[in-house]
Amino acid sequence: MKLDILAIGAHPDDVELSCAGTLAKEIANGKKAGILDLTRGELGTRGSAEIRDKEAKNAADILGVSIRENLGFRDGFFRNDEAHQLKIIEIIRAYKPEIVLCNAIDDRHIDHGKGSKLTSDACFLSGLRRIETVFNGEKQTAWRPKQVLHYIQWKELQPDVIVDISGFIDTKVKAVKAYQSQFYDANSHEPKTPISSTNFLESVTYRAQNLGRLIGTSHAEGFTTERTPAVNSIFDII
Repeated sequence: MKLDILAIGAHPDDVELSCAGTLAKEIANGKKAGILDLTRGELGTRGSAEIRDKEAKNAADILGVSIRENLGFRDGFFRNDEAHQLKIIEIIRAYKPEIVLCNAIDDRHIDHGKGSKLTSDACFLSGLRRIETVFNGEKQTAWRPKQVLHYIQWKELQPDVIVDISGFIDTKVKAVKAYQSQFYDANSHEPKTPISSTNFLESVTYRAQNLGRLIGTSHAEGFTTERTPAVNSIFDII
């Protein structure tokens, strides 16, 4: 299967929190999108890897993505090295996405910055034909995404690109709430964390509203870029 967009996150819920609106919008427009989680989030204070596996599947169903896979890297301890890069390269070459969305270049959680650079490096290396990979028993051909965009997470980074997600905020919030073990739940007896407060859950909407304010829409999501994006016409700039 060829994907138009592959969203990659260090942990299950990274994608939902940061770019679920963009995925939902593009899927509604007929694009094929997938999600790749690097870890199962097993070091999380709340819930468990098994619970998050189920939550990730539910969130994927809500968004309507074509595929969701998990590489099972060690949460907190994965590295940007050859072994990890090759695993991501295999997925990129298998699904041949035009655009890759990945973790913030700098963030509170150390896995986010690591996941950002790891994914970026893998996207470049995936285009080198002399790197040989095999997936499901078949030799793969080189493939490099046209663009790598980094979504914004905990820190307030200055976006290079803002995507209008008006009409898709409810889908985004529903996908986020699929992770019931991680976010605010009045009936939960799990320890409190920085993301389990009502304020954090509400921030999913008000941050999208603030980004929307910047471009004159109701809701939006922001991304930073590795290279300057091109447009065919100045009228492509809203």
